[in-house]
Amino acid sequence: MANLLFSHIALSCADPVRTERFYSAHFGFRRARVVPLGGDNEIVFLKNDQSVYLELFRADAELPNLPAPAGDGPHYPGVRHLAFQVTDVGAAVQALGDAAEITLGPLDFSDFIPGWKTVWLKDPDGNIVEISQGYTDQDA
Repeated sequence: MANLLFSHIALSCADPVRTERFYSAHFGFRRARVVPLGGDNEIVFLKNDQSVYLELFRADAELPNLPAPAGDGPHYPGVRHLAFQVTDVGAAVQALGDAAEITLGPLDFSDFIPGWKTVWLKDPDGNIVEISQGYTDQDA
């Protein structure tokens, strides 16, 4: 496909305001657009400085009877986790403070890529979010 650009990740949220606050406060997202759906329901698009978008919907169904995501995310088919790169995982976790409900790590993967460190945590809706430093692509 010519000129293909990544568009967004859509999240169904139990409390979209709480989810927006989490991604705005800790990952640099800001409101890019609000689409009113009637009443007090709306879709909120969040954008960060790298033009990554999150589309927040209010959940309108109960969570199915699946195991709660843990560790680095669910291992059944579906989205395993969202991931963000930072310069210092430890500083990022410290900045998150009480909002950092860590599910796995921090782990050091320097045996694979020198300086690669990662931690996984939950967002307000229980989605797993990876925060990583030091990842680099493999040489061609």
